[in-house]
This record gives sequence, C-alpha cells and structure tokens, in this order.
Amino acid sequence: MKFDYLIGNPAYQNETLGDNEGFAPPVYNKFLDEAYKVSDKVEMIHPARFLFNAGSTPKAWNKKMLNDEHFKVLSYEADSSKVFSNTDIKGGVVISYRDSQRDFGAIEIFTPDVLLNHILKKVKNSPSFNSISPIVITRTAYRLTKKLHEDFPNAASQLSKGHLFDMSSNIFVRLPQVFFNEKPNDDYNYLEILGRENNSRTYKYIREDYVRKTVNTDKYKVVMPKASGTGAFGEVISGPFVDVPGHGTTETFITIGIFDDEKEAENTLKYIKTKFCRCLLGVLKRTQEITPDKWQWVPMQNFTDNSDIDWSKSIPEIDQQLYRKYVLSEEEINFIETHVKEMN
Repeated sequence: MKFDYLIGNPAYQNETLGDNEGFAPPVYNKFLDEAYKVSDKVEMIHPARFLFNAGSTPKAWNKKMLNDEHFKVLSYEADSSKVFSNTDIKGGVVISYRDSQRDFGAIEIFTPDVLLNHILKKVKNSPSFNSISPIVITRTAYRLTKKLHEDFPNAASQLSKGHLFDMSSNIFVRLPQVFFNEKPNDDYNYLEILGRENNSRTYKYIREDYVRKTVNTDKYKVVMPKASGTGAFGEVISGPFVDVPGHGTTETFITIGIFDDEKEAENTLKYIKTKFCRCLLGVLKRTQEITPDKWQWVPMQNFTDNSDIDWSKSIPEIDQQLYRKYVLSEEEINFIETHVKEMN
C-alpha cells in the first residue's frame, strides 16, 4: 500500500542506545528511508547536519541524499530555536521534499545562500584549485603504543573499553604515570604533548616510544581546537597558533601543515585568520567540529616567499589579494566582509 502524500516530523534520535550518555544516535534518516518506500511524495522537517556531511548519520547515507536528483530542500534554518523554541539542534533544521516522479537535479554541495554558492563555484572551478584538507591532520593521528602497555600492564584498566591506544582529551588524568610536567632526567627521548588540564592548555612530557608519531610531529604546524564555536557561519576559530617540531597533541586538537620552515606555518596561520578562508570553511562546517573533511573547499595556497600572495601584508590586505585571485565580484566580497567575523 502506498500513500499519495506523506508529511511529518520524524523522531530525530534514539536516546535509549549508546554507551556514551551524552550521545544519542540519529534515527531520522531511517524514518526518511522508510517514508520513501510508502509514498512517492514526502515532505519532512528534520535535522540538517547531513547536508554538510556532518553529524552521526552514515556518510554513505549523506552522500546518497546529496546525490539524489529526486530530493530537494524547501527551507533551511541554521538557528533551530527559531523553529523549535528553546531547542538547539547543531547544524540547523531543514524542510525537505522528495518526489520520485520528478528530477530536481542533485544537490551535491549544499550552500544555504546564493552568493556563497557563487563564491564556492568560482573557487573550486579555479584552474589552480587544490584543497588544503590533505595537510589537515586529524585529531586521532597520535596514538599510544603497545610498548606503553607492555611497560604498564595496568594502563588498560585506566582507559575506556575499546580505546586502549587513544590519545584521548583526558589522557593526562587517565595515565598520570606516563606524563610529566618536567622532562625526566634519564636516557629516553621525550615528546611534548599539548592537552588540557584544569580547563587550560598545557604541555606534558611522554616517552617518545610510547607514542605513534604522525607526519608533522617533527615539523612546524598550526594547532587549533578540534571543536570551536557553535557552527555559526563565519565565526572565529578559537586560539590557533604555530607550534614547533617535537610537539604533539591529544584528541582535543587538530593540526594543519607539514612545514620545515617556520615562516610557512606563520603564513598558514595568517591564511586561516582571513575571512576568505573561513568563508570557504563555513560551507561544510555547520557544527562545532573542525575535522579535515570540513576543509574540503578551502583552497591550498603557496605559503612560501615565492607565493602569488604577499604574506607580509596584514590579514585584511591578504583578504583583498585572495578576492582578486579568485575574481570575486563586489557583491560577493561584500557578502564575505559582512558575514564572516574578523580575526586578529
């Protein structure tokens, strides 16, 4: 049996499942799939995170929806409280419509604003476009080693089940016996790991053979929180800075860059602070998370002295150079200047 039309507001998440008390897996995607089986015409209101390939819905499902030519967005609202009072749904809410008998054209890349879509098309169709995301290193890059567990057999009981090798955000508290405020005076080599303790950023020493290093451990890089802000378009990134070789991070942070030259890392930091960069980051960043995939549409630049961008200039002046490089119109420039917050 099929219905002529189906309109609804499905359940969004299952709060009865999951080991993490702060996590409830989404179920609205399952409701949508079932609705499409019983009606050719379906209109629903539900979370919008999947439009930015964010949230906990399966990535394959997100991709399927974005490439479904029968599916379209009728209305998007970033601030869910405007639709549901006193309710904060990260990534906003969307009214979607699917008609199996009509071809609307696949969404592919969702942008809620026409001008932002124009900017994105100019940037990604630029002959020089390459994404910066390959040099954005995930928060899970650093891992503990088997050597640590061999030397400290009781460590497993101090860590969460299934996470024996995670450099978790609270690792300083969980394994105090392997992290030191001062470098021990012995014959071992040590790394400094950046984490948080008592709500402050701090470095602690750990033996080098207890950590699986990553591609930029011994390089200059930019460090920033793996989660920042609320997901609002154009918001600032909290406290990014250039870090030196020999430093790693807990899962609280991500890093950008694999540089031998500190100046290139400093220029990358300037780039991240530009309104242009954070405008393109905002295409996919609609929650707090700043994972490598969120940087997909941020174009890579030459951060050396031979660049087509003069990195010695101020951040507002660098923005103007980037606007010219990607041939943005006055209207597009004004959109960025009025929608993206300034960073110093």
